[in-house]
Amino acid sequence: MLFQLRTYSVIAVLCLCSTLSAQVGQHRSDFAIGATVGWDMNRKNFVPKIKQTYLQSPLIGFVARYICEKYFTCIAGVQAELNYNNLGWKEVIEDGSNNTYSRHLHYIEMPIMMQMGWGREVRGLKFVFMAGPQFGFLIGDKANAGGDGTWDTSKRPQGVTYQYEHDPDNMFDYGIAAGLGVELSTAIGHFILEGRYYYGLGDTYDNSKKGFFSRSANQTIQAKLTYLIDINRTKNCIRK
Repeated sequence: MLFQLRTYSVIAVLCLCSTLSAQVGQHRSDFAIGATVGWDMNRKNFVPKIKQTYLQSPLIGFVARYICEKYFTCIAGVQAELNYNNLGWKEVIEDGSNNTYSRHLHYIEMPIMMQMGWGREVRGLKFVFMAGPQFGFLIGDKANAGGDGTWDTSKRPQGVTYQYEHDPDNMFDYGIAAGLGVELSTAIGHFILEGRYYYGLGDTYDNSKKGFFSRSANQTIQAKLTYLIDINRTKNCIRK
């Protein structure tokens, strides 16, 4: 089932991109760069299950966007990002030990997003939809374990304690991201407020038969604010 989900998701993204590229509309060659800041809520999809809440943290990054076409009312383009992000999980421990545990995983991420927008290109609002693959590389991690002076793991549900004693097995992360937002275009640049969801397809720990977890992927909810400055704008085209 998981393999089929991965396959269908990749095929859907490729088909959508192919459909957009095959359309003939009003040519654009608009290039903009800028920065993004945001707030993450991340958790791990663990199998066997670990009870947890969202680990919250800020993110920062750089953004480059290329708008290539306006087809009817749809403004199509591609957006690439290079972000620093802190993913991981925060456990909810209910075994009477008063222990606390969180794991911070520091990633450099590169989402490559297809972008479609509907609305005004200049001096106004535009609604945007983004979707595409995301890749990440783990550059460091830190565990925070605490409690009332003791560290007792003997009563953990299902005896799941592997994550306390082992570092991540996989440095590379990948998955699919999608988001909705609104863009305000002004004389000084473009401001984009966006909500995004990332569904990880790669596992942090070894998911082979000899591994403990069969699933340990990221699931992230993001709120982002992006600012873009135009570097190149297509000349002699009608804009609204």
